[in-house]
Amino acid sequence: MADPSSYRPRPGEIPDTPGVYRFRDEHRRVIYVGKAKSLRQRLANYFQDLANLHPRTRSMVTTAASVEWTVVSTEVEALQLEYSWIKEYDPRFNVKYRDDKSYPYLAVTMNEEFPRVQVMRGHKKKGVRYFGPYAHAWAIRDTVDLLLRVFPVRTCSAGVFKNAARTGRPCLLGYIGKCSAPCVGRITPEDHRELAEEFSDFMAGRTGTYLRRLERQMTEAAEEMEYERAARLRDDIEALKKAMEKNAVVLADATDADLVAVAEDELEAAVQIFHVRGGRVRGQRGWVTDKVEEITTGALVEHALQQLYGEESGDAVPKEVLVPALPEPVEPVQEWLTGRRGANVSLRIPQRGDKKALMETVQRNALQALALHKTKRASDLTTRSRALEEIAEALDLDSAPLRIECYDVSHLQGDDVVASMVVFEDGLQRKGEYRRFQIRGFAGQDDVRSMHEVITRRFRRYLAEKEKTGEWTEGAGSEDVLVDGEPVGDTLKDDDGRPRKFAYPPQLVVVDGGQPQVAAARRALDELGIDDIAVCGLAKRLEEVWVPGEDDPVVLPRTSEGLYMLQRVRDEAHRFAITYQRTRRAKRFRSSPLDDVPGLGETRKQALIKHFGSVKKLRSATIEQIQEVPGIGRKTAETIAVALARAVPAAPAVNTATGEIIDDEEPDTTGGSSGEPVTAGPPDERRGQET
Repeated sequence: MADPSSYRPRPGEIPDTPGVYRFRDEHRRVIYVGKAKSLRQRLANYFQDLANLHPRTRSMVTTAASVEWTVVSTEVEALQLEYSWIKEYDPRFNVKYRDDKSYPYLAVTMNEEFPRVQVMRGHKKKGVRYFGPYAHAWAIRDTVDLLLRVFPVRTCSAGVFKNAARTGRPCLLGYIGKCSAPCVGRITPEDHRELAEEFSDFMAGRTGTYLRRLERQMTEAAEEMEYERAARLRDDIEALKKAMEKNAVVLADATDADLVAVAEDELEAAVQIFHVRGGRVRGQRGWVTDKVEEITTGALVEHALQQLYGEESGDAVPKEVLVPALPEPVEPVQEWLTGRRGANVSLRIPQRGDKKALMETVQRNALQALALHKTKRASDLTTRSRALEEIAEALDLDSAPLRIECYDVSHLQGDDVVASMVVFEDGLQRKGEYRRFQIRGFAGQDDVRSMHEVITRRFRRYLAEKEKTGEWTEGAGSEDVLVDGEPVGDTLKDDDGRPRKFAYPPQLVVVDGGQPQVAAARRALDELGIDDIAVCGLAKRLEEVWVPGEDDPVVLPRTSEGLYMLQRVRDEAHRFAITYQRTRRAKRFRSSPLDDVPGLGETRKQALIKHFGSVKKLRSATIEQIQEVPGIGRKTAETIAVALARAVPAAPAVNTATGEIIDDEEPDTTGGSSGEPVTAGPPDERRGQET
């Protein structure tokens, strides 16, 4: 725990101007970003008697080891810079709203030649029109299914579209009239784009024009006694009205507004947003956050507006934003919103009428969301805290291990030896900090040597980062510190506070294995002079916890939350290692001697294989026979023959039960350091870096 007086700026150093400030911890990681109308007055509040500070603010200033600031011209610039730095550094003590679900949008890809209507999640893309967000994807599909009767826009994927264009046959939607089938030329690109524009206009709330047009066409068809056409138009009108009924009118005069409500207690806050377009509720979303410092409702609203509109522009920012409390001061925020929209934005508290009534509905949703979140999280927080305490007690640690790193080695009979590193902080996965290793120090199968190499490489990086930032001064200079056998010198890039590859140390290292692997990990740390990081191993056979230097394992009860957390960490490391090992193995199996032939592209390689049937037959062909393949001249044929002659043919697959030699057999699907069957884990949300 740091003493704030040890890094408090001297009197007169802090300017009395608008600006943005950053608190950093001892590892130079930014832990808090804030803005102020007067930096001098704002920062002075942090350096008062600790007893007078809010508990969360006190925790932040005692975790920090330094503070720095940047002066700006206006409060609007401070607001923009604060938002940018929060996005860049992801500080642990800042208010960070977390979506309580991943909201789907209805998207129209106007950036394609033939725009497509589809459900999209995640970050918004340029050139795509979004409508929503919606609570459920099925709600989008129901709406689209109704509207395709009137606006038969393409909904198929690129693969289906290309296949239909190649065969000249549209998909089922093209046959039943719910797609205009641009894939087979039934409609021109210009007419299809106009159809997509009309679809977008209808979704944006401009519905009256299309209803009146269809009603007029229906009347004309009936007068001309085209009753079948009139009946189809009648059904189209009913479909549009049914789609419109899904979004009831809540505000008159085709109002475009976002309503933001906040429900909070001493620890957490929930935000609910209703998106009203054309007087109808077009979408709803919600966020929750931990209140990491003493903060007002107006400040919570300001952070919510930053989160909501920080990446938006134009019509995505509505003309009117209704909130329960105004930020203080309100003018910079309103000016910032106006700049994002490119036109005036009204930011105010509704006082009466329909807007106040709707705000009360949004507020009830926020209260319900907060109650539901607390119900879900109470047991989760309690369980994780108990698990970390049990681990600390079992391993005789001074405090709960808030950061745990786990390592696992995976291979297939000594080939493609790789290792993984996964990170858990506060009992939760930090997938952005996962890392992958290729074992380079030796060839073959040796889990103990592999573990020693991985731990050594990881913590050499850690020591190099400490030396780079001036935190570690013992031993040699940077020119003597090696990373993967190479001098560091000035090659490590200082990310100015952002988490670097290996800059943040764990409190506990977990290895997948028993006594030998644990001893190897401890020996690697000792050789580097690191004695403040605990090590343990989790053996698969009996789920025993091994610690260095002990002949007997630590046996945790099967019902222990601490054991369950160690199993989760170990299993995640195992999954991540096997995923990487299988990827490398598949890549190796797909390789061909033809890959090494200079100037031989994919098209000519496929032509060679198609002509001869296999690489084996190609290897036995003469230069003249190779020249018979279209596009292969004599010089290229000679190069191919030389490359194949140098390449060593792969050993044939053998059925170990019968002794039969198997051609073109699928590779064995076992992996891992113990030879256990590979199981397909869930896809990585964020792939770790290869090291």
